[in-house]
Amino acid sequence: MSKRYFIHTFGCQMNVNDTLRMSEALKSVGYAATADFERADLIVLNTCAIREKAEDKMHSALGRYRQVKLSRGALIGVGGCVAQQEKSKLLERSPWVDFVFGPDAIGNLPQILERVGQDRVRVVDTAWVDSEEYVFPRADAETSRGKVTEFVTIMKGCDNVCAFCVVPHTRGREVSRPFVDVLDEVARLTRVGVREVTLIGQNVNSYLGGISFAQMLLRTCEVPGVERVRFTTSHPHDLSDELIEAFKVQPKIAPHFHLPVQSGSDDVLKRMRRDYTVAEYLERLARLRAARPDIAVTTDIIVGFPGETEADFEKTLQLTEAAKYDGQFSFVYSARPKTAALLKEAEWGVVPHEQKVERLDRLQALQKRISLELNSQNVGKTLEVLVEGRSKTDAARRFGRTPQNRTVNFDGDAPAGALVEVKIERASASSLGGVQGRMLSPAPVKIDEAPADAELCVA
Repeated sequence: MSKRYFIHTFGCQMNVNDTLRMSEALKSVGYAATADFERADLIVLNTCAIREKAEDKMHSALGRYRQVKLSRGALIGVGGCVAQQEKSKLLERSPWVDFVFGPDAIGNLPQILERVGQDRVRVVDTAWVDSEEYVFPRADAETSRGKVTEFVTIMKGCDNVCAFCVVPHTRGREVSRPFVDVLDEVARLTRVGVREVTLIGQNVNSYLGGISFAQMLLRTCEVPGVERVRFTTSHPHDLSDELIEAFKVQPKIAPHFHLPVQSGSDDVLKRMRRDYTVAEYLERLARLRAARPDIAVTTDIIVGFPGETEADFEKTLQLTEAAKYDGQFSFVYSARPKTAALLKEAEWGVVPHEQKVERLDRLQALQKRISLELNSQNVGKTLEVLVEGRSKTDAARRFGRTPQNRTVNFDGDAPAGALVEVKIERASASSLGGVQGRMLSPAPVKIDEAPADAELCVA
């Protein structure tokens, strides 16, 4: 009987994609996935270090999984960004953890398990692979069979070193994947039924894998079977004229751009080491919207960065109102190890936690109003929806997304992978609802709508 593994994934799309690579490595040495951690012989936590809250959730989960070790002797490993950040400290804090491995060591999982099992030692594998020697893992397309959408890694790391961000310390310097490898992976994915790909990396629009990022998008759209191409995440200083033109000329590039601004105050942006002003950001945003009028724009905002005054925060509210974001990921600032903001907190001034939370509530209330207004404009319209499967809120209904990445739950029977028209009848701040209309394109293959990723517990 195969040993069973369970992976608990925290954080971003990069981590979700890394979890797939971990799954492939474990299956290669005889492990099978389980959706029940209490039945697992191996539990892996794929961690996120971007905010303190994510670390706290990871340590809480580790406490729960300790009971499985005590009851059935399961091995426990910690991977991802917290592993890279804390290294052997994790073994000291949690003596029941058997191994720790960083993002560059995913391919070493079989060897790590062999050392833990045969040599009965606790292992820490967090060494960086030099940029010149790093080889991106080759994904097994069969892992994605049955999926409508999939992530494709095109680069890793970040060279920007923003004052608040721990990513350069946990993911390393920027390394771009050769474009021929990316296109080969996309082609293999479409052959197993994937219709939409999202190109991912910490800063995708600084891609340098033999062609420019705009050219990468255009070439990806030309792969037979691709219906939509998305990407995330971007830095405003890399929003080039070439990239804007690509949105204008290629309709398969989905009209959705996640463009993190972080703050509406130039003073705060300067302390954050963001090399643009609010005026420059809005000018680039205006050019993007002029090239693709139907584009939806989302953003990231940090509230309560050291030294943020009430006047600074008011400017963030003003920017949110002016930019009319379709949505935003906003959160209170939390100090991260080795960052400039942590070192400068005493000099810049710490915003009290209660004040951070109060500001965040105001910002999110404003964004909710704007999102509802924008979504409500779709009521009565007929929109194109790529069906992803059953609705998560009502199994009798269907679920999919528009090109603008708006979530749609609708009445109908279209199979996963089909492109359909949906008449929108209602809207909330977070989703749309309606009734299925004309079939635009059938699903390329029959897709099993049972959960394909039972081993992916995502927090």
